[in-house]
Amino acid sequence: MKQHSFILAFFTFFVFNLAAQTDRQQAIIYKININSEINTTSRIYLANGLKEADAMDANAVLLHLNTYGGTLVDADSMRTAILYNRIPVHVFIDNNAASAGALLSIACKGIYMRPGASIGAATVVNGANGEQAPDKYQSYMRSIIRATAEAHGKDTIIVGRDTTFKWIRDPNIAEAMVDDRIYIPNVVDSGKTLTLTAQEALRFGFCDGIADSDKEVISKYLGYNEYKIAEYKPSFYDKLKGFLTNPGFQAVLIMLIIAGIYFELQSPGIGFPSIAAVTAAILYFTPLYLDGLVQNWELIVFIIGIILVLMEIFIIPGFGIAGIGGIVLIGTGLTFALLNNDYFSFKTVEMPDVSRSVLTVLSGMLLSFIISLWLSSRIGEKGLFRKVALVADLENSESVDTNNFNLVGQKGKAMTDLRPSGKIYIRNEIYDAISNNGFIENGVEVVVVKFENMQLYVDVLSH
Repeated sequence: MKQHSFILAFFTFFVFNLAAQTDRQQAIIYKININSEINTTSRIYLANGLKEADAMDANAVLLHLNTYGGTLVDADSMRTAILYNRIPVHVFIDNNAASAGALLSIACKGIYMRPGASIGAATVVNGANGEQAPDKYQSYMRSIIRATAEAHGKDTIIVGRDTTFKWIRDPNIAEAMVDDRIYIPNVVDSGKTLTLTAQEALRFGFCDGIADSDKEVISKYLGYNEYKIAEYKPSFYDKLKGFLTNPGFQAVLIMLIIAGIYFELQSPGIGFPSIAAVTAAILYFTPLYLDGLVQNWELIVFIIGIILVLMEIFIIPGFGIAGIGGIVLIGTGLTFALLNNDYFSFKTVEMPDVSRSVLTVLSGMLLSFIISLWLSSRIGEKGLFRKVALVADLENSESVDTNNFNLVGQKGKAMTDLRPSGKIYIRNEIYDAISNNGFIENGVEVVVVKFENMQLYVDVLSH
């Protein structure tokens, strides 16, 4: 009986040891799919995928790519992550690697293409109309795509006693994918932006092999016969975070924050503008805070900016140092929240990130200004916007002609809160009015102190 137990234990140990040995011999290939526009979402996918691959100690990362391009800032961030990743990253171009996709592909250690696929056409264009962007953007793209090609170094070629060196990825060919002025004999004529087919890319060193599938790439070119594929599966939070941190959506959130504050101050008691502003601020800062981009001091700067604007309106009317300082601090808080700075040190912040942050915030503020002007002209009219204004069904109740000069010195009562604008009630008539000195609550007795620019100004009536 003891002999049987010993044999069974030995057999069990042998089987488990053999299985563990097989697992150790089996390579792990980590696959990341990018089959859409290069943007914030795809950047998050790549960053998370590379992190998971590192945690699994994968043997290689295979990027399954099919894209027509995307934003330059996100592409630059992604190509840097690929170039300096601890685990070698290879790419299988499944049809298209255009524009930003070409930059990512050139950053990879190995480039493999499906028959009929293409790579190139990396000229920077305006996303709105497709027109070529100004030369300063082209210059930056030329620089980074050339530097990316150079990062792979040169091969040593020995012919007899002569030793020469050849670029693994020719920087001139990479640059020709951006600049149509470059002429390379037998490759591209001047005036044509370079795009390579799979066969052409293979001939010029921008493709290391042609395959029908990623599995063929792994077995035929990477040399792994025994392997398992671990694939990155984006979570709902990853998709949501990608959407919320998209520069276009961030500009919309900034617009809602600024416009919400403005309309809450101009239309007291409504509530909806303040709810929209708070919700937009939460959606703006939360994903950035969870990613470690937003620091406490940046939030404090933003909040102080709002407080200064409120002080300018309610305590020290006019438009002076407090108001200007508040606007500057709000813009500063929103901008710095997008940067990967370390407190007050910006050594790790790259210029493209600064440009994107400033452009996003300025776009949001400009959009809020335009929308505020438009809504201000629409509020109170018939239709949807009538519901967000305080109106009364009194015919000819409001008058803005010069006869209102006669109202100066007249006493009345605040019909709404004045923050600083609102409604007042004088002799059975309703008028628009602006507080001449701070906040005036609903129901407080007031006196008209002046009529300027077709607008009544009131103060609290002192007894």
